[in-house]
Amino acid sequence: MHGPASPAPDVRPPFPAPLERRPGPITFLRTLQRNPIETWTRAHFEQPILTGRGPLGIGAVVSDPAAIRRILVDNVGNYGKDALQKRVLAPGLSHGLLTSEGEEWRIQRRALAPLFTPRVTASFASAMARNAQALTERWARLRPGHILDVQPQMAQVTLNILGETIFSDGLERDPKEFMEAMSQFFATIGSLDLFDLLDFPDWMPRLSKLRSRPAVAFFQSAVEDMIARRKTLLAGDQPAPEDLLTLLLRAKDPQTGAGLGDLEVKANIMTFIAAGHETTANALTWSLFLLSLSPEWRERLAREADAVLDGPVEGMAERLVETRAVIEEAMRLYPPVASLSREALGPDDLCGRRIRKGTLVVIAPYVLHRHALLWNNSNRFDPSRFLPGARDKIDRYAYLPFGAGPRICIGAAFSIQEAVLVLAAIMRRFALLPVPGRRVEPVQRITLRPRGGMPLVLTTRT
Repeated sequence: MHGPASPAPDVRPPFPAPLERRPGPITFLRTLQRNPIETWTRAHFEQPILTGRGPLGIGAVVSDPAAIRRILVDNVGNYGKDALQKRVLAPGLSHGLLTSEGEEWRIQRRALAPLFTPRVTASFASAMARNAQALTERWARLRPGHILDVQPQMAQVTLNILGETIFSDGLERDPKEFMEAMSQFFATIGSLDLFDLLDFPDWMPRLSKLRSRPAVAFFQSAVEDMIARRKTLLAGDQPAPEDLLTLLLRAKDPQTGAGLGDLEVKANIMTFIAAGHETTANALTWSLFLLSLSPEWRERLAREADAVLDGPVEGMAERLVETRAVIEEAMRLYPPVASLSREALGPDDLCGRRIRKGTLVVIAPYVLHRHALLWNNSNRFDPSRFLPGARDKIDRYAYLPFGAGPRICIGAAFSIQEAVLVLAAIMRRFALLPVPGRRVEPVQRITLRPRGGMPLVLTTRT
């Protein structure tokens, strides 16, 4: 069981209280639509594997690290993307790295791998630090005591960083337009549609998809402009940047020599714009909220930033050890992706539990990261769990902010480096405090977001 390396103040951030028992089918479906993390029962946080039949059919919720390893690594070929997940992510993201499978996925993964090597990721540190500094300069012009919604602020800085790094020519649109479209996109497709939950035929219109159309249309228009401009550059004599867009357009199937179609290229660009920056922005938002509750960790991060940020950018993220620990603890308590699901393509055995073909297998990082069998004081904010020495004791499959196995998030190292550098820059100059009387509520909309944003009181360090 994984606990803190040293005693810490008892900071217990808010989360929905687990249910004592599973609700009836109608209540369950309504809650699943409103906020899926409110459907978990106490047994889910206490039992390693729970199986049974529910409104969505035969299901298994798996929190045993050995069973998770079997699903995501050892017997990964037996667990495919389930129909519900595909339907939810279909608007704009189908055929991309997030949803594709088999050879289509392998071609895309190989094509993008050169952009996320440790060397290339490290080369992005200067752009990340520069954008973090620009953010703090903007905040420095605000009056002390200003109530600042940090969620869109984190979305803006991470979007700016994407536009300078893996999309080196920019995003073809105003960042504010992108953020507004992004918010609409996740709010609409992330709210589960009753027709999808009940497995109605695809030809029946979904209200959530109709609501997401303006955002999807905006993304597609921007992406098409990016592709057209890059194709023109690649066709000419001028060298093109070796960024994500170029790699996608040059990707070839090693067996057939065929390149990716426009549909696959567009889907991957939308995936990295939407999911790629959203997860990092949320990790930063929750980190700032948790630090607002802990004077001790605010001071520790401020001291570390003072000691590190004036040094060379090379290796800076690795030297910000306590800052990274806060980011990792924030992703434990509020994982960017709260649940993963797979369909068993054939029968299997998970640590003695027989899994039938067709079973919906759910691995929920939100549950796993707070599980009573895996973590001491699981609902307490304590970044010391992730400091050197303690971090090594955490089972690889008990902590999954970026997934695991072949389909682990390709941009995980990029995201961590970005989050660490941005958070350190903020903590060096500011202390953010809770807004008195305001309730913070996590809500699952594919990613785990704070309902209504994250207003915090901005104060300047003395």
